[in-house]
Amino acid sequence: MQALNKADSKTDVIVVGAGIVGLACALVAVEQGLSVVVVERETVCTGASIRNFGFVTVTGQGSGATWRRARRSRDIWAHIAPQAGIAVEHTGLYVLAQRAEATAVLRELLLTEEGAALTWLAPDRLRRQAPHLAHAHIQGALYSPHELRVEARFAIEKLRLWLASRGVRFHMGQAVQKVESGLVHLDGRELRAERIVVCPGADLKSLFPQAFTKYKTQLCQLQMLRIRPPRAYQLGAAVMSDLSLVRYRGFYELPGGQRLEDRLRQEVPRALQHGIHLIVVQGSDGSLVVGDSHQYGEAIPPFVPAEAEELILAEMQRMLCLGHYQVEERWTGIYPSGSQDAFFETVLPDVQLLSVTSGTGMSTAFALAEECLMGERIAT
Repeated sequence: MQALNKADSKTDVIVVGAGIVGLACALVAVEQGLSVVVVERETVCTGASIRNFGFVTVTGQGSGATWRRARRSRDIWAHIAPQAGIAVEHTGLYVLAQRAEATAVLRELLLTEEGAALTWLAPDRLRRQAPHLAHAHIQGALYSPHELRVEARFAIEKLRLWLASRGVRFHMGQAVQKVESGLVHLDGRELRAERIVVCPGADLKSLFPQAFTKYKTQLCQLQMLRIRPPRAYQLGAAVMSDLSLVRYRGFYELPGGQRLEDRLRQEVPRALQHGIHLIVVQGSDGSLVVGDSHQYGEAIPPFVPAEAEELILAEMQRMLCLGHYQVEERWTGIYPSGSQDAFFETVLPDVQLLSVTSGTGMSTAFALAEECLMGERIAT
């Protein structure tokens, strides 16, 4: 990879936004030996980057560029996490199939480039490898070794502090009023740089709103929960279910995706109406993060129907059969959702806008930052 051109100026790169996408850009720039300033309107990260599963997902990402970005980003996470003091809570993924149509989709994935390192576990093999998941109604599971999980609510701040220790300067609690070529306007002051990268997260209106309109971007709100399972329960890896196969593009674009969706619409129409699929991950304290539902709009009311939570928990119980559990926390996530998985483009000379518009920031941001700042697009 070629290094970025370093100019004789006080700051080489200003990054607007200190979510995972902005931090990924800061990492790429500082590793090129550039001086970096990050400006963030909040005093601490409170947006999409800390409200998610902390799940770096490869399997199920859209074939081509998004999947390759996830593979690259996963490797970067594995490399930098120990340096930044970020614990990897667990690795791997089990996609549990309850229906013959789901089994067909998972077996189809095995025949693709994206399925080359994956393994199909028939019920007897699943009982040997993960007996706590081998319930009578589970027809088998796809196992992926790629995934890893971090605790997002802590990992983002640890990543920021690590970058600060490497020389990245942060201006937290500073709202950007305007961006021009070479110039970022704050409230009462200006910052200058040779290059500016704007990473606004779920803020679609403050800076360059026309770009978000171009990509038909709206907001997506998620219902999330933290669950206390029975004492000493060990999940061992992330878990997904049949509902996930009609939410992740890498699954539902396979030949059997439509047949599975047709069956789900007959059997669990309310779950699909709420945009529910299932992801379960576990933290070092033993708690499970479970979700999620999806609600879309330009402006989303902060009210989540109780039915959405009930349906999420019911799907969790079908997959895990916990017996008893306790809901310890509830929260809503939010992210921009657009006509493609992500975009970056030059909005002014030496000013780029970078947005992940598919809820895959934790999974793809590092590779996207490399493409954006170093000009090496991953092949589709």
